[in-house]
Amino acid sequence: MQQHPDRRIALAYGAAAALSLVLPASAEEDPIRFALTPVFLTSDLDLLDHLKAYLEKAMERSVQLITRRTYQEITALLVSAQVDGAWLCGFPFIEHKAQLELVAVPIWRGKPLYQSYLITSRDRQAEEIGDLAGDIHAFSDPDSNSGYLVTAAYLAALKTTPDRFFRQTIFTYGHFNVVRAVASGLAQSGSVDGYVYEVLRETNPELVAATRVVRASDWFGFPPIASPVAASGSPRVSAIKAALLGMHMDPRGQEVLARLRLDRFDRESPELFASIEANRNLVRSIS
Repeated sequence: MQQHPDRRIALAYGAAAALSLVLPASAEEDPIRFALTPVFLTSDLDLLDHLKAYLEKAMERSVQLITRRTYQEITALLVSAQVDGAWLCGFPFIEHKAQLELVAVPIWRGKPLYQSYLITSRDRQAEEIGDLAGDIHAFSDPDSNSGYLVTAAYLAALKTTPDRFFRQTIFTYGHFNVVRAVASGLAQSGSVDGYVYEVLRETNPELVAATRVVRASDWFGFPPIASPVAASGSPRVSAIKAALLGMHMDPRGQEVLARLRLDRFDRESPELFASIEANRNLVRSIS
């Protein structure tokens, strides 16, 4: 049985607070702490190095990039203000919107939007979600919009849940790992971030060629950058916002964006994520 997201975050919050060795954010000599969820291909160490170098140049101070295995760990650090900003998923953003401020949203292929893909093996005859009933299905993370919530909402509209519809579900804790699980036959189908899948189509074509998309979802607000609401307007958050919004105008920033396959970062309204909140409410009405 899945734990309620608020309970998972509460547990992670406690663990983060107990284990934290970070100095108070008020100490201006501290590095700016910026966290990333696994959705952004954070296993690419070269990409992380370039991102760190750009942020340090743009903000003229040291930056500590923080990565964790799960979304709940990153969200707990952000909600407890142990990091100054984080690249989240839209699902945890709407779950904690009273405690978080929207800083910026990536623009991908001209829009602040992305999709979730239902995928299966290349040679399988499956044309709709109903054809995946009884599968071993790979999800990315229980707090992921594209890697869990979208599929759960599909099923909620059919008056069922992932645990009832699929024979077994697994969490891979990474969209790359979802694709790998389906490509290798560990899972028969999977729910994956469409942006990550399209990037992998370029960077790892042999892996993606072993799979195919059964269904692409509606468009949702692209995973945003957020900060603790308590730090709204602070010099640290203002520096993060300025660095991100100006990234496309700086040669180093342009290189980072090219590696991410993004156009730029932009200002958006929290209403961009209203459809994710609607799906969350639908899923809770069935669970």
